[in-house]
Amino acid sequence: MTVRYLPMDARRLHFKPLPRAFYRRDSRAVAVELLNKILVGPDGRSGRIVETEAYCGSLDPAAHTYRGKTARNATMFGPPGHLYVYFTYGMHWCCNTVCGEEDEGIGVLLRALAPLTGLDAMRAARSKARRDRDLCSGPGRLTQAMGITGEHDGIDIVTGRDGFRVVDDGTPPPRGLAGTGRIGIRHAVDEPWRWYVPGDPNVSRH
Repeated sequence: MTVRYLPMDARRLHFKPLPRAFYRRDSRAVAVELLNKILVGPDGRSGRIVETEAYCGSLDPAAHTYRGKTARNATMFGPPGHLYVYFTYGMHWCCNTVCGEEDEGIGVLLRALAPLTGLDAMRAARSKARRDRDLCSGPGRLTQAMGITGEHDGIDIVTGRDGFRVVDDGTPPPRGLAGTGRIGIRHAVDEPWRWYVPGDPNVSRH
C-alpha cells in the first residue's frame, strides 16, 4: 500500500503546534499519537513522523533513564515538550521527545519520517542515500537529514524558539495499531512499544 498525503502548501494554514500537555502523559500514549504529526526544522526541512518507540524510565531496562539521572540523560528528567538528543554507536545522533512529568524520565524516540519539504537539504546532508525513502528511515538517518545534533539537546519543541517544532496538520494517527518489539536494543526487546504507519515506505528496516 502506498501512503499519500496532501502537499504541504495545502495544509500549511492548518498547522497547530502541539501543546505541552500533549507530552505530559505516558510515553506509550504519546508515541501512538505522534504518528502522522510533522517535525518542522528551522530551515524549511520537515517530515511526517511515521515510526516511534516509547521508553518508560524506571520501568524500562532499555531506557537511558532506567538507573536514574546522569549528566548525559538530564534532559529526559526535565519538563515535557523538549528534545533529548544523544550520541550512540559512536556515529549517530538520535532524538526523543521528553514526556510525562518532570523527574519521570520517560520519552519517545523518533524513528522515521516521511520527508515533506527541504528535500534538497536532506539529500545534501545524506549524500549516500540512494533513494528519498532512505533519507529519514531510521533514527540516525532522521537526525542527519533534519540537521539535528548534540547542540539541540534540551531545545523546546513546544515554543519552537530554537527552530524545531512538532505540529499537527489534521492527519490523524492510524487506527487500531498494535505495538511491536523495539529495534536496536538489548533489554526489554519484547515490550510492544514501537509503532509505525502501516504501508509507509519510509519506516525503518530491521
